[in-house]
Amino acid sequence: MAQAFRRSKYLWLLFLPCLLYYLVFKYAPMFGLVITFKNYNVFKGIWASDWVGLKYYRMFFSNPDFWILMRNTFLLGVYKLVFGFPAPIILALLMNELRNAVFKKWVQTFSYLPHFISNVIVASMVIMFLSPTSGIINQLITSLGGKPINFMMEPGLFRPIYVISEIWQHIGWETIIFLAALTAVDTQLYEAAGIDGAGRWRKLWHVTIPGIAPTIMIILILDIGKVLEIGFEKVFLMYNPAVYSTADIISTYVYRVGMEQGNFSYASAIDLFMGVISFIFIFSANSLSRRIGGTSLW
Repeated sequence: MAQAFRRSKYLWLLFLPCLLYYLVFKYAPMFGLVITFKNYNVFKGIWASDWVGLKYYRMFFSNPDFWILMRNTFLLGVYKLVFGFPAPIILALLMNELRNAVFKKWVQTFSYLPHFISNVIVASMVIMFLSPTSGIINQLITSLGGKPINFMMEPGLFRPIYVISEIWQHIGWETIIFLAALTAVDTQLYEAAGIDGAGRWRKLWHVTIPGIAPTIMIILILDIGKVLEIGFEKVFLMYNPAVYSTADIISTYVYRVGMEQGNFSYASAIDLFMGVISFIFIFSANSLSRRIGGTSLW
């Protein structure tokens, strides 16, 4: 063991910053979860605050908005998974079929760029493009004889707008891992399929997709675990009281009760509850994948 460590000491040195990051910012803060069982007082501190047991969990479960928040969070996460997960796979498969290297690089570059744009700017762009007075979408609608639509004030339109903006922003970046997986597919399989008379579509269906299936399953398992971890920033920047019925999710509710109302114990209890649910999701998806396809995270 010691000899193996000495041989890999430089690799461990490269890994050290990542290890420190997770220890400091991920694992160390977990000791603070004890405030979910306490009536946390900033002046008393964590350990001197009074124990309240499961008070804040019962408070959340009995909250009239509990099912609305769960429904909104779950539906937004499911929509993002159903429509957002296949998008980078499809784009990667399409780019893999391109034979013009220059055009392929241009497509990659332009699809990657939105990922590096701040959520603040993306939300501002969405609001600006969908503006009922000066938005380019409404200008197109009025030019075709229609009436302007106030998209951001329609509860039924918030989820499609959010999911489409997420796909546009991250589709290019998420193709990277699938393009890397495509390079590992044995080219001899394509040659053998061609000899057997397979066309481009059959090669795609019987060689390419099975070749990257393990990667697809791993990413799917991870994404299922993040169904309830909808990004707070973009929802917070895009929603307004008019669309609370469909846009108010658990992370925005936690922000209001934690940061605006100062009820840190209650907010932490909700966040811990969501973490447990996400763990159950990812554990179930991993077990199902291992039983059906033999691919799993552990």
